[in-house]
Amino acid sequence: MDKIAGLKEILALDPRNSFARYGIAMELISRGETVAALAEFDTLLENDPDYTAGYFMAAQTLTQAGRKAEAIVRLKSGIGCAARNGNSHALSEMQAMLDELDR
Repeated sequence: MDKIAGLKEILALDPRNSFARYGIAMELISRGETVAALAEFDTLLENDPDYTAGYFMAAQTLTQAGRKAEAIVRLKSGIGCAARNGNSHALSEMQAMLDELDR
């Protein structure tokens, strides 16, 4: 069974399982399925707005897809999430990426 199939089985039992949803998005990225990956990140962050890593990886994916403006919006949301949750490492990573994109 491939990774996505296994993770979808987890989602069938728990549609709001953030780890499984994030895993599907990451696997889709590795397969070059950017649109599908971004849809998974959107669902992840709608269901779990405190899943900080989702913002950063979605922003990276958007940047690689040439969608800079959307990446900036996602980073700003992620920075707010990281600040709310006291995740200073994620906050600094996203701020550095935002600074780079804003140049």
